[in-house]
Amino acid sequence: QVRLVESGGGSVQAGGSLRLPCVAFRSTYSHDSIGWFRQAPGKGREGVALIDGDGVDWYADSVKGRFTISKDNAKNTLYLEMNSLKFEDTAMYYCAADSNWYTLRAGNARYWGQGTQVTVSA
Repeated sequence: QVRLVESGGGSVQAGGSLRLPCVAFRSTYSHDSIGWFRQAPGKGREGVALIDGDGVDWYADSVKGRFTISKDNAKNTLYLEMNSLKFEDTAMYYCAADSNWYTLRAGNARYWGQGTQVTVSA
């Protein structure tokens, strides 16, 4: 069983920055593929940034160059550094984890956090 707990969301003006941490309560966290998804009102859930157990990462085109995913295995914590935020980044952000990269990438991860809201004002 894995429990994922996100935090760090809030309201920020366009152009601002936020950092979202996600703590994974599981001892084998370092071997999982883990990442961030988001869902805006009235839209489907989309992948934002993912990272596998070897540190290989993937980003959605809409956030490349602005968002950075990283993880601290010693702290079982995943981070999403968000810079140059835009109004269209407004969404609920979810942390997700799975032992299979492709399952995670498809949005069908076994484990999900409860989400943290990010609101960007224009």
